[in-house]
Amino acid sequence: MSPSVSRRSVLLGSAAAVIGAGPRRQGAARFAYVGSRKDAGITVWRMGAARWELAQTVETYRPNFLAWSADQRRLYAVHGDATQVSGFAADPGTGRLTPLNTVDTGRRNPAHLAVDPTGRWLLVAHVTPPGSVTSLPIAASGRLGAVTGVLQLPGTPGPHKTEQLGSNPHQVVFDPAGRWIVIPDRGLDRVFTAVLDAGTGALRLNQPGWSQAREMEGPRHVAFHPKRPVAYVVNELRSTVTTYRWDAAAGTLHPLQVLPSTPPTATGNSRAAEVAVAPAGGHVYVSNRGDPGTGPDTIGVFGVDPSTGTLLPGSWFAAEGSTPRFLCLDPAGRQLFVTNEGSGTVVGFTVDPAGGGLTGARVLAKAGAPACVVFR
Repeated sequence: MSPSVSRRSVLLGSAAAVIGAGPRRQGAARFAYVGSRKDAGITVWRMGAARWELAQTVETYRPNFLAWSADQRRLYAVHGDATQVSGFAADPGTGRLTPLNTVDTGRRNPAHLAVDPTGRWLLVAHVTPPGSVTSLPIAASGRLGAVTGVLQLPGTPGPHKTEQLGSNPHQVVFDPAGRWIVIPDRGLDRVFTAVLDAGTGALRLNQPGWSQAREMEGPRHVAFHPKRPVAYVVNELRSTVTTYRWDAAAGTLHPLQVLPSTPPTATGNSRAAEVAVAPAGGHVYVSNRGDPGTGPDTIGVFGVDPSTGTLLPGSWFAAEGSTPRFLCLDPAGRQLFVTNEGSGTVVGFTVDPAGGGLTGARVLAKAGAPACVVFR
């Protein structure tokens, strides 16, 4: 793994593309791309302050999650409940997408994806047991090649009788330095660390290859602190968030703290979904999906202890919609965006710069069953 460009610079540029609008030309259009859990396809939106304007609908099967190439010229999508991943070319002026190609991975229910720091490989996490992570080559044209590397994740399934039938890797993320791949596995109650060979596309587990969570936690997604060697994992089944110490040299995670992601007054069932860290590192945000029609559907906001990176007692805000599957912040940390899958809305919040709280909720777009949003 010896790319010709700085891994960190590529990762930081890619992250800014995914979570919001950074510095741009005066008057340049901003676009949001929304993936859906239903057959609503990918919707492309021209962003406005109060509301977004629909610019294009790309008909494609259940594009659960989206990821940019580092230069934002290519957008990649996984197709939930199917076995395919697709690539699209993005027009820099109009924002419109043009299909490049679709590849069958031979493995069901791809749930998440990431472009490696060299831009040569697409990594895909497949949820349906036996879950796996695959690598696909990316040609200079942006088109995807056939699966090259396959990583099966070892372990004994957790005790949940319906949600832990085997390995369920729900996300694949590169660490801030671009050296390690971190894979939360809901079915095995483990957070794995792996390595990609950027020359061959081969995948292998680190040694040791995982951090063991408490049983039936169901690790789902991970987010790294921008300044401290700390990572936060949201656990779906217990609705908790675990703070880990990240050893970047060894590629290992060491648990420090576990807190409920839901408010103390929440007595109903809940499934935590997403975690994000403020760009300045002062707050962590978590989404909680309550039982349909009963809630609570909330966004938890936790302060970060500046000396340890662990989380401080939280505060909670209504998601202003049902089933908040995804959330992200803009690079300045001034806005939070939430996709409410159940109510079919993308909601924007204003973030209090001091306390991290959320105000000014507004529905920016209506888009089927939105599962994620990326920006250009």
